[in-house]
Amino acid sequence: MTAPRIDLGTDWLTRGGLRPTRQRLALATALVGDGHDRHVTAESLHEAVQSHGDSVSLATVYNTLKAFCEAGLMQEVTVDGLKSYFDTKTHDHPHFFWEDEGRLTDAPADQLDIAALPEAPFGMVISKVDVVIRLRKKSAV
Repeated sequence: MTAPRIDLGTDWLTRGGLRPTRQRLALATALVGDGHDRHVTAESLHEAVQSHGDSVSLATVYNTLKAFCEAGLMQEVTVDGLKSYFDTKTHDHPHFFWEDEGRLTDAPADQLDIAALPEAPFGMVISKVDVVIRLRKKSAV
């Protein structure tokens, strides 16, 4: 890994108030070292870090991704209540889920119009609204 990539990872961790341990830094650099936002699964991030020669267990990747979310550096997007994706963009925005590829990408927020939300039940508040738009290839006609 190059120094500028590592610096981006270190700065990102510092913004979240996290100490840049060796494992956190390896994961942060893989996530934000090139300056681009991304959507990852724990498995895909684990594979990417391993391919760069860093030794991090899959359990550590899961735990660290959760810590990144708690620090406000990422958000978790769950598809079907089974598969978690982690997004480096933390502002509210919709997603496309590409069913045939198992891939999550950003959807254009300016094309989404949610006029109103239902009132939360007594004693509750709406904490978050996830919009995941599922995509599949058109059938040949």
